[in-house]
Order: sequence, then C-alpha cells, then structure tokens
Amino acid sequence: MADISLQNVSKSFGAVDVIKDISLEVEQGEFVVFLGPSGSGKSTLLRMIAGLESIDRGKLLIGGKECQDIAPGQRNVAMVFQNYALYPHMTVRDNMAFGLRNIGMKEKDIEARVADAGRILEMDALLDRRPSQLSGGQRQRVAIGRAIVKEPAAFLFDEPLSNLDAALRVRTRVELAQLHQRIAATMIYVTHDQTEAMTLADRIVILNDCRIEQIGTPMEVYTYPASRFVAGFVGSPGMNFLNSDVAVSGKEATATLGDGSRVAMSIDVPEGGTYELGIRPEAVHVVTGEGDTTGEATVVENLGDRTLVYTRLGDGSSVIALDDGRSQVAPGDTVSLRFDTSQLHLFDSSGRAYHAD
Repeated sequence: MADISLQNVSKSFGAVDVIKDISLEVEQGEFVVFLGPSGSGKSTLLRMIAGLESIDRGKLLIGGKECQDIAPGQRNVAMVFQNYALYPHMTVRDNMAFGLRNIGMKEKDIEARVADAGRILEMDALLDRRPSQLSGGQRQRVAIGRAIVKEPAAFLFDEPLSNLDAALRVRTRVELAQLHQRIAATMIYVTHDQTEAMTLADRIVILNDCRIEQIGTPMEVYTYPASRFVAGFVGSPGMNFLNSDVAVSGKEATATLGDGSRVAMSIDVPEGGTYELGIRPEAVHVVTGEGDTTGEATVVENLGDRTLVYTRLGDGSSVIALDDGRSQVAPGDTVSLRFDTSQLHLFDSSGRAYHAD
C-alpha cells in the first residue's frame, strides 16, 4: 500500500488540454473515486498514474517515490479495466498466475498468492473453471484477482462495472466495498455513475472541464456542493434550480421566485449580487394546506418508498418535489410545495455556491 501524490500535473494532446494543473493527495489505504461526465479527464488522469499516458508537466509520487518518468511496470500499481481481458483458453487459476509467471516468480509463491486471492474474492471453488463458465460478475472478480496477486501499492479501477447489468452492478459494488475493507488497500476508482461514487468512496474527486471542481466525502459534496456544476451533477434526480430575485440584509436573504412566491433563509452572501436558488428534490415536500408556493403536477413517479412529483410553477419553471410512497397526486393536480429552508443554496453568476445556515 502507498500514498499517491499528484503535484500540478498537466496533459495535452496537441493544442487540446485534457488535464489542467491538477494537484491531489491520496492517503494510504484510502478509497478515492474520480467522478465526472464524459470528457472531464478522469480516465486520462487515472492512466497517467498508471503510466499508460505520459505527464507533460508536474510530478507523480507513489509511496514518496517520483514515478512520472518511469515505466508502468515499475510503478507497483495494478489496473482493472472496463474490459475484463481474460484469456479464454486459461482457467481462472492460470489467468491470475499468468503475470507472475512472466516475471519469473517461483511456482510455490504463485500458488500461494492465487490461493489467497481466491479466498479473498470467495472464488476458491472456481479456480479451475474457464471464463466461458463464469458469470459477468465472476469474470470481473477474476480481473480483480489478477490485480490482487501482484500485491501492488495501489489498485486503479477504470469503470470496472459498466459492462454489468443493473442488478449485478449492485452486487459487485458491494463486493468491492467489502474487498477494500478486507485488504485495506489504496484504491482509485473512475466512474461517471454518482451512485457508485457515493456508496464506495472515502472521498470523491469531482472533475469538470479537465480540472478538479471539488474534493470531499460523499456527504460533503452532496450537502455542501462547491459549485452549481457539482450541485447539478451529484444527486439523482439533480438539484432544482430556480431563477430568483434575492434581497440580502446582513446574514438574512429573501428570494422572490418567478411566480411571485417568497422564500426567506439564513445565509451569508454578498449584497448586490445576482443569484440562482437551488434546492434538492428531497427538500421540497408536497403538503396539504398552505406551502411556500404552488404548482401543477406534470409527471408522477411512484418509487415504492417515495414518490417524485414533477411540477410546473406559475412562471413555467419546473420543480421536482418529494411525496410519500402512498401519494395520491395525479398529473394535472394543483399541489402545495414547502421548502426546507435549511437546505437552500444560492449560486452567483460564476457558479460559486453559498449554503443556508
């Protein structure tokens, strides 16, 4: 295991910058997830750590050793790809052992490492099967086992679950979390799926436009997004954004929505700015009686334990609200909405976030 340090690293393909002056510290034994949309630079950054892409500027340290100019095989990291890339004619045992045999390790040591990996991954009974005899999730575990036997300083995962169906993704995600707890290894994981990031990470690194937008624990980036981009990207469904006219007095503010409704909040923002109001769907509740505003239900999603009600306010703006699982709301109904003012956010013209107290 090792800590990983990126110091002002940059990468370009011709005139196109794909990584822009990124600095990041990953602690030993930490599970860090790179999260971002396609084209944000997350996979390129991972490949730079692995040595599969060069670093144009800056430094990479793994376990305190500068690694930006050394070959991938000398960095002591193991990468698990989206494509399992297993040898179909080899057994699980031989797939795991292949890399170790290539470097001339003694057979008894190889057998011990493969046996340990099989035990950790609960695949002892499958070691003599071939990939065609395995499920997709089992094949992914073999790919992870091939990394485990190398006993690397860090594991690098490049969207390893994207080829699995929805149910299998959930099971394999749980297995990955359990694996990290068992071996306490340093892991960096790339995904565009915010559910994977929220459930797996010790910390999430959110990338946007080839830069780091925010670093924090899952709940920090969810509860206190640093920018409008983070607020909209993290969460399912994403945050509601409403144009508003905000009047500020000291640490109190009143937002007047497009339909004339007013919402007061305790928040510290500069006076005289132009702000957009943000609130997550789970902080907007369908209520009986008077609320903060009213709207027409356009779509109703019954999800069992909860119901999402998509509403259109008087000015035409849209708000997603939460109702309980036994909601009686139907499309076309007029509904009253109440905002949890402790969960309001304001975003200035640059996208910077301010959070209610």
